[in-house]
Amino acid sequence: MLHKLKIEVCDANLALKDAGLVILTWGNVSARDPETGHIVIKPSGVAYEKMLPEQMVVVALDGRVVEGDFSPSSDTPTHLELYRAWPEVCGVVHTHSTYATAWAQAWRSLPCYGTTHADNFRGAVPVTAPLSLDDIEGDYEAATGRAIVHAFDDLSPMDVPGVLVGGHGPFTWGRSARQAVENSIVLEQVARMAVLTERLRAEVQSIPAHLRDRHFLRKHGPGAYYGQGRGNA
Repeated sequence: MLHKLKIEVCDANLALKDAGLVILTWGNVSARDPETGHIVIKPSGVAYEKMLPEQMVVVALDGRVVEGDFSPSSDTPTHLELYRAWPEVCGVVHTHSTYATAWAQAWRSLPCYGTTHADNFRGAVPVTAPLSLDDIEGDYEAATGRAIVHAFDDLSPMDVPGVLVGGHGPFTWGRSARQAVENSIVLEQVARMAVLTERLRAEVQSIPAHLRDRHFLRKHGPGAYYGQGRGNA
């Protein structure tokens, strides 16, 4: 079942390791099949060096394991909350990459200090509100997903395809697993750039909205013209 999507998800997980965004087993990628609505996700705790497409787990949107010999990632309920809230999302990534996680641990949103940021994120990347004690002691991973969705009450998840879960780490998403991984790579780089920018100039301000929007829309807007065709980098 969903063999091609299993290959895509396995490759996307391995791409996180190749990009230096995960160590040990700290991360996961999932993708949604648009026909069945099922998601394919990395198995929990499996080393990247031993990861194979046939180990990927197929999960229904209600959380039932549809196919797989392994337990799905422990973050599966978080992924499911995002898929249920945002039908346009077909790929989700979670990492503990160094700089993005540092911003999450500082409970700071990530400002848009430059056009590198604006090319993928149309404004600041938000940080989630703290979870309650009941949330943490209860259905913690699902509560994390709901906190992410709530952080986008006044934002488009496709304009800002990433979030910093306070005290935890980053999640990104996209219209495919590959796009979600790309957004994770960019998020880590702009998080690092922001740290260096603030070291050089503590009182730095975000770039103007018109410059931010020009850079974002030339790649992702209805009249996008960046690259050799829509969707090309």
